[in-house]
Amino acid sequence: MDDFGWLALACDLAALCPPSRTAFSVGAVVVGADGREVARGFSREHDPHDHAEEAALARAGGDVPGATVYSSLEPCGHRASRPRTCAELIVASGARRVVFAWREPALFAAGTGAEILAAAGVEAVELPGLAERARRPNAHLL
Repeated sequence: MDDFGWLALACDLAALCPPSRTAFSVGAVVVGADGREVARGFSREHDPHDHAEEAALARAGGDVPGATVYSSLEPCGHRASRPRTCAELIVASGARRVVFAWREPALFAAGTGAEILAAAGVEAVELPGLAERARRPNAHLL
């Protein structure tokens, strides 16, 4: 599968999130350097504070050198509910790329995840062709 296909899957996972008035619904897929899926997750999957990237990375064991993380929304660069942001977790995981569909709107926090990733040498790729699909499960917030 290519970047578009993996990101479309992440966008579909976002639709599984329990709705929230205080957080975005996000889906994420971790794909190993060999091109095979390692793990997937979505926001609030097991805990009301879970973020999609956090859930997927935890399921992958947290260490995924050379992997690509596909996220329907730009990984968070600011977070109140946990000590580390998703951007920081991705950097610590050893992932080399992040592909996302939609830049985080400044509804809850400034979207700075892509900048944090780039500053750490992680390639951040935006595929805005899937942004509308990523926004759909968040329509109640917009």
